[in-house]
Amino acid sequence: MANHKSAEKRNRQAQIRRLRNRVNRSKMKKVIKTLNEAIEAGSLEDAKSALSVAVPVIAKTASKGTIHKKNASRNISRLTRRVNALEAEG
Repeated sequence: MANHKSAEKRNRQAQIRRLRNRVNRSKMKKVIKTLNEAIEAGSLEDAKSALSVAVPVIAKTASKGTIHKKNASRNISRLTRRVNALEAEG
């Protein structure tokens, strides 16, 4: 339990940030999951549209500081490579 006014404020801020980060992270995970399902189904058009939705969401999550920018870059790169591989197959 916080004993000082500044520690109480820090606690409140941390709780707000935690909730905000959780919202952003879950939104990101949802779009990645949608993209992965489209790739596994082998649907190129769905995968491309899901990728165009996922990339800005991942980048925005990184810009807000919820995830590291290199983590976002790595995720975007891997997902793009998977969609491109699907395109090369068919």
